[in-house]
Amino acid sequence: MSLLKISILGFVVFFALAPVLTFAESPAQTKLGKIDFPTSGSGVAEQHFLRGVAALHSFWYEEALTAFRQSTKTDPDFVMGYWGEAMAYNHPLWEQQDAQAARAALKNIRDMTKITARERAYVGAVKLLYGEGDKRSRDEAYSRAMENITLGYPEDLEAACFYSLSLLGRARDTDNKFRLRVQAGAIAMDVFSKNPDHPCAAHYTIHAFDHPDLAILALPAARRFARIAPASHHAQHMPAHIFLQLGMWPEAAASNEAGWKSSVDWAQRERLSRGHRGYHSLQWLHYVYLQQGRTKKADEVFRLKLKDMMDEDRESKALGSAASKQVGKYYERMVAASVFEKEDWESASALKEPPKGWKPKPYSKAALHFVRGFSAAMLGRPEADSHLASLNAIREKGFDENRFKRPERLDIWSLEIQAAIRASNKEYEEAITLMKKATALEEKLPAPSGPPRIIKPTFELFGEILLRAGKPEEAAKQFAISLLRHPNRARSLLGAARAAADSGDREVAIAGYLKFLAVWAQADPDLPELSEARSYLEKHKAP
Repeated sequence: MSLLKISILGFVVFFALAPVLTFAESPAQTKLGKIDFPTSGSGVAEQHFLRGVAALHSFWYEEALTAFRQSTKTDPDFVMGYWGEAMAYNHPLWEQQDAQAARAALKNIRDMTKITARERAYVGAVKLLYGEGDKRSRDEAYSRAMENITLGYPEDLEAACFYSLSLLGRARDTDNKFRLRVQAGAIAMDVFSKNPDHPCAAHYTIHAFDHPDLAILALPAARRFARIAPASHHAQHMPAHIFLQLGMWPEAAASNEAGWKSSVDWAQRERLSRGHRGYHSLQWLHYVYLQQGRTKKADEVFRLKLKDMMDEDRESKALGSAASKQVGKYYERMVAASVFEKEDWESASALKEPPKGWKPKPYSKAALHFVRGFSAAMLGRPEADSHLASLNAIREKGFDENRFKRPERLDIWSLEIQAAIRASNKEYEEAITLMKKATALEEKLPAPSGPPRIIKPTFELFGEILLRAGKPEEAAKQFAISLLRHPNRARSLLGAARAAADSGDREVAIAGYLKFLAVWAQADPDLPELSEARSYLEKHKAP
């Protein structure tokens, strides 16, 4: 066994066997884990500061800002409080940074003669983060500075945490992302070995290994994080990243249910606007319910989303203010999941527009054109061509691009609509040629993470078209690839079982349908896919 495999096995075993503390000393809504970050601040200011750092490690930036500002209000000369405020304006995994606000916070640092050399190193690092040059060069300079702090202060777990996070941030914008992610995960796991209640240890491990090939390494961290920092709704949601990568739908559902509920409770408790609710968790919960065949629960979630959007629209108009964009976020992705996961093509043509106050941006419009165009193609309707033309027009005109809004996805959507049109016309060879192009494009995109941003995974669609073309053996290969990328995804499981049945592989078909039924153990009882699976098993399963 290689040294790498031995090391990985050791990490997994350690995570699995590490004790879990009960945290009985404080209410759940205040718990963010345990950290040790000595500073030159006074007692009360430092307590606020420690909560701010712990909140930072759970990406609870609002709470972190409040805590850091409380620390400097208590002690206006508290240098590290201003460092923390500047750090809260950097959201590396979302490519977000408010450099202007951070620089304004750092200007409050006037005297560094009374702080330690270690603290001065932290301040020096954050000044690089918001210094001269473009964001990428500043991120790299900051990361090198944090690495130097870890070398100079090897027992400083906070330095290790922020260095790990800096690597994750850099991995978003480099060709060497896999190595950086593994390095970041190894650092976070080492922190866990020294402090199993540190919020960064589990959190950054999850982010580092949020990849189909690595997710199993973070499963123990996923099982712990919510208990380490139960006050954070992000900490409640984050385990779902790993559960979803591994196709663990009940666990993913529970994680997102907790993430959504705790976000709503927090917003109500702090009298915050509707936009502070965790719609990210809500969108994931909607997708997970659909993977379980719990369509009625998914519909409830979607209706809740629409109600919040309509309420926000109405209330903002009454106040003469703009509606919070956060409330409408993920709308088009939830629409797409409702249509594609249920294969409810008719619903796309009758799709209700969001409230008038919500004006989708070009990328979101492109997604909605894809949903309508693909659905029309599946029904053999001519509207598919007009939606395809609208989609291509958005691609040609352009939109604000980033890691999450990729022009390649529009290329794939265009190919998938065209393939669906060809398949509906029984022009299977043309459809197959188009799908080969689509799968090649998807393979070049970032690895799957969460509900598919591509909406309809290309390998899954390719398998479905091959089945329609009477090529079940070839279809089986595509479904196998899809399931490697999206374990236990319902449509791919069903497709794999159908491919085996059509090719006469009774044993594989039985196993496939049984696995599908296990995933849909909580499914609504009247779904035709359940009848199909049970009917095949009744006819072919040995007594």
